Parts: sequence; C-alpha cells; structure tokens
Amino acid sequence: MNKNESYNSLKKYAQDNGADLFGVADISSVKKDFLLSNNSLNKLDKAICLGMRLSNALLQEIIDAPNRLYFHHYKTVNASLDQLALKVCNHIQKIGFLALPIPASQIVDWQNQKAHLSHRQVGLWAGLGWIGRNNLLVTKELGSQFRLATILTDMPLKIDKPGKDDCGKCRLCIEACPAKAIKESPKEFNFAKCFEKLKEFKKLRLVDQYICGVCVNTCKGGNNLFGERI
Repeated sequence: MNKNESYNSLKKYAQDNGADLFGVADISSVKKDFLLSNNSLNKLDKAICLGMRLSNALLQEIIDAPNRLYFHHYKTVNASLDQLALKVCNHIQKIGFLALPIPASQIVDWQNQKAHLSHRQVGLWAGLGWIGRNNLLVTKELGSQFRLATILTDMPLKIDKPGKDDCGKCRLCIEACPAKAIKESPKEFNFAKCFEKLKEFKKLRLVDQYICGVCVNTCKGGNNLFGERI
C-alpha cells in the first residue's frame, strides 16, 4: 500500500475501534522537545493523534466547577483512549512497523505540569483543529469536548496539514472561566491562575485530580464560531 492507502486503512481501523478524531503529524523537527529518551524517538518520525468525544449531556452538569460525575467520566474516557491506542499500536506492529503509545493523561514533570508530550500540540500539527482562547485544542465538530492520546510510529503514512481556523467571535470560555485565566489570545492564557483554581477544586474534594471542565463545556466548536449564542 502507498502512504494514502495506509493512512485510510489505519484511520478506518481506529474509527472502527472507537476513535472520533484521527490525524497524522510529522514530528521529525520537534520530537527533540518531547520528554522521552532518544532510544524511544530515534526511528519514530510521525505522530498519530487519536481523540474520543466526551458526553455533551454530562458536561452540561458543569456550571462553575467540576463534579464527581465528570471526574469519573474523564478517567473512563482516558482509559478507553489508552486501550484504543494499544489496539492501534498492536495493529501497526503486526504490519511490521514500530509504534509507541503515549498515555492520554500522565504527568511526568509535576512542578511544570508536563507530560511526555503535548497531545493538543500534536493534534494541531495533525490538522485536527486550532489552539483556542481556552488554551485547548478546538475542532469544528467537537469544540474542546474530547480527550486525546498519541502514538509515535515509523509507519509510512500521509501527513495531515495544520488548518487556519480560529475561535472567530466566540468568547464563551472567557465569560465562563472561574479562574479568569482565559484572555483574547491563547498566548495570554494565565496558567498560574488556572492551576490555582484546579488546586482549589481538588482541596475542596470536588475531584481527585487537577481538572476543571468549565471551559470544555462551553466550547462547542463550529456551533459557536460566529458568536450566534453570545
């Protein structure tokens, strides 16, 4: 198979096993910044970004703070993504190529809150969407209402290109953010304010992890881009 055929075949396999989002990025020039060993990265020059949508009805339960139901859902979707990534990884290996699955949610640098790599950046490079005002990956179809996992591979695949979309006139996340951390540009996002609010939620035992979900609930992608609901 050529790169396009391999891409389409792998995408179908991923979708048949539960993926709602699928894209491939060239990481040859950026993988040096990943928190992984050179042994892991040496031959892997592509990143497959997989996404699973969150429950819209469940997210609507989040108004100004996360709750236990969302926390359980968050963990369940992450676990499902990791299982999906493992299936796709094994499928790639059976074909004869290398594949390294990166967990959907695993912090390796707690002080700076960093994972092995940024799934949202991989999703951006893989053409799935754009970085929104909420500092999350946003897609036209799902907004930010999804979770992501990544597989690094040497499998010959067609490469997706980043798009040029943005949040348009939508500012719902700015209005909703309980930490007032979201500004006009994602570059102005105040991580310190956001993280302080996450620590507050955890201290109050609303959740057992540093998560929120408020801006995720407000971000519905293409339905909001022109500000109809503002």
